[in-house]
This record gives sequence, structure tokens and C-alpha cells, in this order.
Amino acid sequence: MTENTVRAPRPFPRAIPPWSLLAAGVLAGGLLGGAYGVLTPPSYTATAYVVAVTADKSDTASAQGFAQAYGRVATQLAVLGDAQMWAGVPLKTLQSSVQTETSPDAPMVAVSATSPHALQATDMANAVARSLIQHANETKSDTNVELLQFSRAPKPTTPTSASSKVTGLVGAAAGGLLGGLVLLVRPRRRVEESALQASVPGPAVAADVHGQL
Repeated sequence: MTENTVRAPRPFPRAIPPWSLLAAGVLAGGLLGGAYGVLTPPSYTATAYVVAVTADKSDTASAQGFAQAYGRVATQLAVLGDAQMWAGVPLKTLQSSVQTETSPDAPMVAVSATSPHALQATDMANAVARSLIQHANETKSDTNVELLQFSRAPKPTTPTSASSKVTGLVGAAAGGLLGGLVLLVRPRRRVEESALQASVPGPAVAADVHGQL
């Protein structure tokens, strides 16, 4: 009688360590963030300042109110339409690149322009500030408020966009966060899958059972 050999059960594959998901997320996020910082061209921001002055120098509340209004007017078509001639860029470029900011404590308007080229950013900021002053002073006899150039926009020497190191760190942090979320939502292994398989009787035990029959 030939003895039937029974093969031992194959062990279950070892589960992936939880920390490997975090490491993979951090590595992938860092690489993608660093690549984004390298491939994206740097951008420069230049800022010019104009100040509102009333005929009565002591009426600061009125000057501040007009400064808030002029800050909203600075990005309108009437102002940007004249500014494009001095800036030498299309109107759409000014609309997408120029922003204004006003201060709650001073009658001042900050005109900022962003561009991949430092000199172009300077020209756009100064052109919009010049156009805003011209439009505001056309009605100064009625408003008793005059806009003056406080400071011209200097040429920026360093980019304002994030460097590749910063984008790499941000990407690594985002990748690690995503890896942590995957760990939280991943399905748990069932108890029966992690338990050992039932033992199979060997050839000797099987022969004894056959002799008792």
C-alpha cells in the first residue's frame, strides 16, 4: 500500500507594515511637490502705494473712506484700460495680475502686480497706481480728496513664489497625511484569516484509522 504524502500548508503572506504606507506617502508627496517647485517658473511681486489727502488735512476719516473706495476702483476697467498703455501689457494680463489692498488704519492704497518677470511686475504696479491717481484727481474738486503718490514700486530682487524646498516639504506633509488616512480606512484582516490552518493527519495516523475499519 502506498502512503499518501500530505503537503504542509503554505504560510499566509506577511502583511505590509503600517509604517510603509506612511513612508510611501511622504516620499511620493515630497517628490511631486519638489518637481512642481522646479518646473513652475518663479513669480515676482511689486507694490506701489498711493495716499488719499483731503483739502482739510485734519479730516482723516473722510480720507480713509475715499481710500477704501479707490482701492475697489483700482481694478476696474476704466483704470486698467489707461494703465495698459504705460505697462505695455494686454488688459487681461492686468486683470489677472493686479491686486489692491487698503489699510483700516491709514488712508492708503497698496497696488501690487505679480509677473514671472521682475521688471514687468514693477511697470504694471506703477502704471495702475498712476492711472488710479489720474482718475481720482479728475473729481477732486467735487470730493475734496486728492490721491498722491506715496512710493513707487521698486524692482523686486527675490521671487515671491515658493521654492522647490518649500513645495517639497508641503508635498511630503500632504503625502504623509494621505497615507495616515489610508491606514485609518483600510479594511481589517479577519480573525479567521490570521488564525493558523487546521492540522492535517499524517500518514501513520491515517494507516491506524484504516486498520480499525
